[in-house]
Amino acid sequence: MSHAAYKFSITIKSDDLAVVNCLRSLSQHSQQSGNNRIPWGGTKDQDWKRDGHSVTFRFTTPEYRSGFLAEARRLLPIALWSVLRQNDSDPASPQT
Repeated sequence: MSHAAYKFSITIKSDDLAVVNCLRSLSQHSQQSGNNRIPWGGTKDQDWKRDGHSVTFRFTTPEYRSGFLAEARRLLPIALWSVLRQNDSDPASPQT
């Protein structure tokens, strides 16, 4: 699967870097087929800082994205993060 297939995005804001690290792991867990490292591409610490403490995760299906969100809600205190937006046509780009 190419990066373009990972087009179902969700952008989350958190001022807590530990929460962002947990979200990275949850995104990898939630992408159940294909390359499960692509969902968290572009969420490095410097990306998070540059983007005002927000990160965007991308999945191949809306079901994987909603599963990610459900797991985040189940495991992480909602006071520590918030969903900024979701997009069904926001493909991932290869990271260098």
